[in-house]
Amino acid sequence: MALHRLPRVNAEYLEGGAEDERSLVANRQAFDEIEFQPRVLRDVSHIDLQRTILGATSSLPFAIAPTGFNGLLWHRGDLALARAAAFKGIAFAQSTVSNATIADVAVTPGLRHWFQLYLYAEDPVWERLLQQAATAGCEAIMLTVDSPVLGNREWDRRNYQSGFTPTFASKLDMLHHCRWMWQVLRHGIPSFPNLEQFVPGQDRSLYAVARWALANQRPQTDWTTVARIRKVWPGKLILKGVANMADVRAAMDAGLDGVVLSNHGGRQLDRSAVPLRLVRQARATVSSGFALLVDSGFRRGTDIVQALALGADAVLLGRAMLYGLAAGGEAGVQRAIDILAAEISRTLALLGLRSVDELSPEVFA
Repeated sequence: MALHRLPRVNAEYLEGGAEDERSLVANRQAFDEIEFQPRVLRDVSHIDLQRTILGATSSLPFAIAPTGFNGLLWHRGDLALARAAAFKGIAFAQSTVSNATIADVAVTPGLRHWFQLYLYAEDPVWERLLQQAATAGCEAIMLTVDSPVLGNREWDRRNYQSGFTPTFASKLDMLHHCRWMWQVLRHGIPSFPNLEQFVPGQDRSLYAVARWALANQRPQTDWTTVARIRKVWPGKLILKGVANMADVRAAMDAGLDGVVLSNHGGRQLDRSAVPLRLVRQARATVSSGFALLVDSGFRRGTDIVQALALGADAVLLGRAMLYGLAAGGEAGVQRAIDILAAEISRTLALLGLRSVDELSPEVFA
């Protein structure tokens, strides 16, 4: 439904990976490498899907991952994601490059609000963003570190001219998607309001801010920057984009609260390690109170169960939620959450388990 509704430029943004998309494919293939060995004749009349994530109870063992350009999938898409998350009792991680301000998302009633931080330009940029997150009452900061430079996404060059302006062919294709144009473009092209404040000049359009962000990436970021952020941020601090056990240990030693094993959904370094394959080793590396989250490639409740059984505390879902958003806005996101919850519950019952907390590697033994 989502891909039918979206013009090609947005559909490829949602679907695409880096270079030959080997990581994109490998993320999905990894789930086929593990087989369940279920137990039978157990009372599974009641299934508990609740999970403690970052010290608080979540109704489900997953959260909505930070993603950008959501306003181009659905008008005010970030707010639709936040409202659906709050209604279903799960957390929503808002991206630095979301199309809504931190404050606008934060006022969503009942929301567990996490903020994903990209580092741009000099320290005053992230310092101000953290101040705004603190003022808004954000529960956690998710510092993303796997993007010192932008991955080689060749579909971008097919769909955009220099300066992030859609090609003529892309604009022509948009005209064939009238429902999308009416629902999204009649409100104007969304921008990146969290970054607008840092862009010099009068042009604060999506394209101008995107050009500023690309020109102001921070390839010089290192662990000293992480230490400065840890010093000034009083809440939970999670390192997102980790794919090496040395970095997992370093994050724990630096006083962080957890990591997200991730290859950015296959959108950054192609042929990078598949996060699912790292979960068991990471669980053996970290202490019990250190949060271990994972993303990249998750589409079904069965996938989520596999990661939890290997030792993950929770899963972050990006594309799986965006399909719902692009298909039907807030109602579509709620529907996607319901599908995944039903699949997790059914999988647990068929494994002979009554709770996600009962999951362990023994289900594969």
